[in-house]
Amino acid sequence: MTLTETSRWPAEAETLLDDLVDLRRAIHREPELGLQNPKTLAKIKDALAGLPLEFREGPSTTGLVAILRGGLAGNGGNARTVLLRGDMDALPLVEDTGLAFTSETSGAMHACGHDTHVAMLVGAAKLLCAARDRLPGTVMFMFQPGEEGHHGARFMLDDGLIDPLPDAAFALHIMPNAPHGVFAGRAGPLLASSDVLSITVKGAGGHASMPQDAIDPIPVACAIVTAIQTMVTRRISVFDPAVITIAKITAGTTNNIIPETADMQGTIRTLSPHRRGMVAAELRRLVPAIAEAHGCTAEVVIEEGFPVTVCDSRAAAFGQRVVEETFGEAAWLTMDNPVMGAEDFAYVLEKVPGAMFWLGASEAGSDWRQCCGLHSNRMILDEKVMARGAALHAALAERFLHEGFA
Repeated sequence: MTLTETSRWPAEAETLLDDLVDLRRAIHREPELGLQNPKTLAKIKDALAGLPLEFREGPSTTGLVAILRGGLAGNGGNARTVLLRGDMDALPLVEDTGLAFTSETSGAMHACGHDTHVAMLVGAAKLLCAARDRLPGTVMFMFQPGEEGHHGARFMLDDGLIDPLPDAAFALHIMPNAPHGVFAGRAGPLLASSDVLSITVKGAGGHASMPQDAIDPIPVACAIVTAIQTMVTRRISVFDPAVITIAKITAGTTNNIIPETADMQGTIRTLSPHRRGMVAAELRRLVPAIAEAHGCTAEVVIEEGFPVTVCDSRAAAFGQRVVEETFGEAAWLTMDNPVMGAEDFAYVLEKVPGAMFWLGASEAGSDWRQCCGLHSNRMILDEKVMARGAALHAALAERFLHEGFA
């Protein structure tokens, strides 16, 4: 495939931009949470109507896999399959952007850009369907709900919606506080695992004026928080790090009663399965021991979340080549470090070699460092980058079907 052929996608994607903007805004107005996104699914199906696609749906979610079989796919037994993924669900936030198409659903907002991810993937489907006769393999478009902590990708895998597994998988994620139109990625860990930590410290309640006759769980909870941070800095290598945040402490009912219990909640983020297991084991040892030293008991519950998002080195290098050949060398940034957030595309990348890339969506010409980040209820992005995202999806798919990771 020549550079000229690869570079045609941006111009073709620009012709779809108005439609992508309309779709993104329609989804933005009606955000949906969790694994069931029926209104979003209906909008996707309407946008894909009339295209030469096969649809797969499963019992666990409103996820959709649309399959495009290339016109050259029947030439021999070596035809490849590539998966492109876009997530669908929103966040439980009250929007404060002032946009004309602001959320009309109370307590829900597309503050992580999944509305743009859907629109970009629909755009890629339209581009690749128009090029179907040139494709020597199969493209799977994975529209996935439940990314925001609900394990939607895992459910879609368990439902068999992407069986047999593709040969490669790619995803894009917008970043509103990153340089406009620049793609970024790296080989190895891109995002962390994320587990939910819950700790309950149990003492003995009593009158605030007579602490000697009670066992106050609040100072014990404070000691546990401090000990956890000491564990992170003294027991864990900076070269295989962990971030443990206690984000919520709940105890007591009024100002003159020592409570019976203190509850804490937080998250654990790591970049390797080894560190993930080690942290869990250390917390289960450390926390009860501190509580016991003060006459309390403590229960530690760790709810496993998403695994580490690991980008295959071949896929990351492939993505860089495709970005540079399609948009120019200035459009690519190799990340020095992972992001300690989490992504359930990790479930796909555990089974399929592939990569996720970031797409800077700050307003063109603005100071991207001043833009609100992901999960802010004031997040605004430049919709023009959606054409760029759709073009890269299409370029990645076509290039991989022709050449693999070569």
